[in-house]
Amino acid sequence: MTWTELREAIKQMRFEEAYGGWLKKKLTQEQAACLLGVSVRTFRRYIHRYEEEGLEGLFDRRLNRPSHRRAPEVEIKQLEDLYRGRYEGFNVRHFYRKYVDEHGGKRSYTWVKNTLQSKGLVVKGKKRGRHRKKRSRSPYPGMMLLQDGSTHEWVPGKRWDLIVTMDDATNEHYSMFFVEEEGTMSSFLGVREVIEKKGLFSSLYTDRGSHYWHTPEAGGKVDKKNLTQFGRAMKELSIEMIPAYSPEAKGRVERVFSTHQDRLVKELALHGITEMEEANSYLRRHYLPAYNNEFKVEPLAQGNAFVPWMGGCLDDILCEKYERTVNNDNCVSFQGLSLQIPSNEYRCHYVKVKVRVHRYSDGRIGIFHGPRKLAGYDANGNLRQLREAA
Repeated sequence: MTWTELREAIKQMRFEEAYGGWLKKKLTQEQAACLLGVSVRTFRRYIHRYEEEGLEGLFDRRLNRPSHRRAPEVEIKQLEDLYRGRYEGFNVRHFYRKYVDEHGGKRSYTWVKNTLQSKGLVVKGKKRGRHRKKRSRSPYPGMMLLQDGSTHEWVPGKRWDLIVTMDDATNEHYSMFFVEEEGTMSSFLGVREVIEKKGLFSSLYTDRGSHYWHTPEAGGKVDKKNLTQFGRAMKELSIEMIPAYSPEAKGRVERVFSTHQDRLVKELALHGITEMEEANSYLRRHYLPAYNNEFKVEPLAQGNAFVPWMGGCLDDILCEKYERTVNNDNCVSFQGLSLQIPSNEYRCHYVKVKVRVHRYSDGRIGIFHGPRKLAGYDANGNLRQLREAA
C-alpha cells in the first residue's frame, strides 16, 4: 500500500467517526470538519457522497486520473536516447545545459534529473553535509584573484596543466589555457590576460609553488623578502601576493577544478579535440564564455576594484630578469648563449658594465642598461634586428 492509499484509508475511518458523532448530535459540522482537517463545505460534500455511494464515494477521484502535466512516453524515450547516444557519462547539470541550449529542451532540471535517475542512466548522489566556509567572498571584483594549475589527462594519453586565473568575488574566469607544465611563464601569461582585459587588481591568492614563493623549510612559512621572478613582477605592479597554507584555504579553486576535470574532458572528447593548440582555441571561443555564463555569481557589493593599466608595455615587467656583467668582447653570457651587444651612440663599449637580461614568455631575450634597451634576440640568441634586416 502506497502512502497515498494509506492516507485515503485513514480518511475513511476518521470520516465514519466524525459522521457518526454528527448524526448523534455529539459533534457540530464545524467540529466534525476540524476532526478531519477539512473545511465545513468539504465535510458537507463528504456527507452527500457518502450517503449516495458509501465509503467508495470518499476516495479521491484524482488518484485514478493521469496528470495532464505528465510527459508522454515518446518524450521520455527521446530524452533517454539523447543521453545514451551522445552524452553518456555527463553529470545531470552538465547534460541539462546541453539539453536546453543545443536541443531546445523545455522541461525543468528536476524533471530531467528524476527521469534519468529512474531509467538508471545516472546514479543518485549521496546527500552531502553542509559546507562551512571560513571566509566569505571578496565584496568587489578585482579585490582578490586566485590562480592555480591542475595537472590532468585532459585528452587520452596526454597530461597537460590547466592554468586558471579567476575572481574571488564573482567566480568569473578571466584567463584559462593549457600548457605542458605550470611555471613562471604560464603564471605571467595568466596575469597578463587579466590586466589587458580588466586592468590592475589588488591581490593574488596562490599556493606555495616554487615559481610563486621561496619556502626555506618544506611545509613552512614562505620568505616574503626573497622574491621569485613572479613575486618581483607582482611587486613592480603593486599587486599583493597571499600564500595559501592548507588545501582547505584553496577550497574554492579546488572545487572549480573538480568541475573542469569532469566537464572539460567530456567537452574535448565530444568535439574530437586532441591537440593543445586546438584545445586552447576551444577554451577561448566556447568553453570559457559558457562556463562564466553559468557559474558567475553577483558580487556582494556594487563596485569595482580594478584600475586601468596606464603603465605602458607589460612585456618588460611580466618577464624573467637577470643581472649580468658584460665580457671584454661586449658579449653577455646567458644560459649557454653568447649575446653580442651591437655598437651604439651612447657608449664606446659596455665592457664590465652591469646590464639586465630580460627573457620574455615567448622565449625572446632583451638586454637593458638602465631604462634603455640595447638589443633584442630570438630564443637562440640571434640578434633580431640583423636577422630581420637579412
